[in-house]
Amino acid sequence: MENIHDFLDGFGIHIDNKPVTQVFVSAILLAGIVAIIQPIFGAFRVLLSLFVLRGEPLTQHAPRGTWALITGASDGIGKEFALALAAKGYNLLLVSRTSSKLESLSSEITTKYESKISVKTLAMDFAKNNDSDYAALKELVQGLDVGILVNNVGLSHSIPVPFVETPAEELRDIIMINCIATLKVTQLITPGMISRQRGLILTMASFGGAFPTPLLATYSGSKAFLQQWSTALGSELEQYNVKVQCIQSHLITTAMSKIRKPSLLVPNPKQFVSSVLGKIGQHGGALGIAHTSSPYWSHGLMHWFLMTFVGERSNFLVNTNRGMHEDIRKRALRKAARDAKKQ
Repeated sequence: MENIHDFLDGFGIHIDNKPVTQVFVSAILLAGIVAIIQPIFGAFRVLLSLFVLRGEPLTQHAPRGTWALITGASDGIGKEFALALAAKGYNLLLVSRTSSKLESLSSEITTKYESKISVKTLAMDFAKNNDSDYAALKELVQGLDVGILVNNVGLSHSIPVPFVETPAEELRDIIMINCIATLKVTQLITPGMISRQRGLILTMASFGGAFPTPLLATYSGSKAFLQQWSTALGSELEQYNVKVQCIQSHLITTAMSKIRKPSLLVPNPKQFVSSVLGKIGQHGGALGIAHTSSPYWSHGLMHWFLMTFVGERSNFLVNTNRGMHEDIRKRALRKAARDAKKQ
């Protein structure tokens, strides 16, 4: 205890010699040391995961020549997953709404790989939740070794909008596509993975769900649901050697984000997909969140920093998010008004 006395005396802090007081002060000092060391150690782990450690090879979860099912496959991130997985030797099941885009992508892949890669497609609108579509999907995958499932299909609001003003159709479609479709497709594919004792399920989440986002409340809630569901599902399936990874990300240059030019904080789909497939099993910036990864380097750093120093549900972060999306909404409404005058 004399060392503690000497240490505190150096700062002009004097304590009595009562054992209770000394134990209390020791506990406070220990807590302070832990509070300082913990984020430093966390930063080291995040940097190691993002920049040094390699992910698990895809073949650990699905041998080459097995099938990868990708939803929302005709554009953006889904299309890049299709191209990347084909390059790695996986046959493809491509599911999306637009038949012509699916046919074009299928032709591109089969031509490039001279029919060494098999491609099957199914055009279905997940917003409609038609039993006949899911029956067709079940028939399509019947007898196939589907080793990889990429839950990529998603929908956001057309522009930021207060919840009470959200059109009923938009609200319903967001929940139907982001949540119900993901559940139903996963429930269709997972039994085969369990029986084969291997598989990989990648579900695209969003910072919009990791951090509550006013004016995108329904979208934010749907993506938060995917995070909770993925973490729970990952725990259920790990006993069968089926890996579940919820992929967290910030903005990407896609039709959904309406951003065209990539930057340090906004990768293009090819860069993002490369980071996802290269970091299977790594947490990236999603430190301490089971069965979750923020694999793209700038997104990972942002994710970790906000969770560690700001708080994912803090008033500051939520209010900052609200202000940003209120500004986006104002700009979108002004643009719509200008476009209306031109007609």
